[in-house]
Amino acid sequence: MIFRSKVDGFFVTFMSIVILLIGAVTLLPPLIDNEASTAVVIIMTAICIIVAGSLLWMSFSIKYIFYDNYLLVKGGPLKSKIPYQSIRKISPTTDIFTGYRILSARNGLELFYDAAILGSVKISPKYRREFITELKKRCPNVHIQE
Repeated sequence: MIFRSKVDGFFVTFMSIVILLIGAVTLLPPLIDNEASTAVVIIMTAICIIVAGSLLWMSFSIKYIFYDNYLLVKGGPLKSKIPYQSIRKISPTTDIFTGYRILSARNGLELFYDAAILGSVKISPKYRREFITELKKRCPNVHIQE
């Protein structure tokens, strides 16, 4: 079963500002400088497109996939394979700026599990109740904090 990430207006606004800043930092200096060569403009444009494209790919391709023995949390090149038996607790979170997170909404869930690098991963499934119900089926001992 596959769940997509919820995308809210705050996250879209935040990503738009980040991409505008990346564009300003990479594109404005060579365009303002009259002595900048065509090669510099092309290289800086390519850098802008690659960085912005990577951010968009990582942010808007997020999905959470239930397999037989584990939950796969995937966003762009980032992947976390979380065995069901290692999931200890699920709690709601609104903190999207700290910790290990693969989410695109302000209201998400924090999954605490044994093998986590920072102790947990923050996610934001679009259909939250259905996601929790499916996780309960596969991991009946998980403590759910509402």
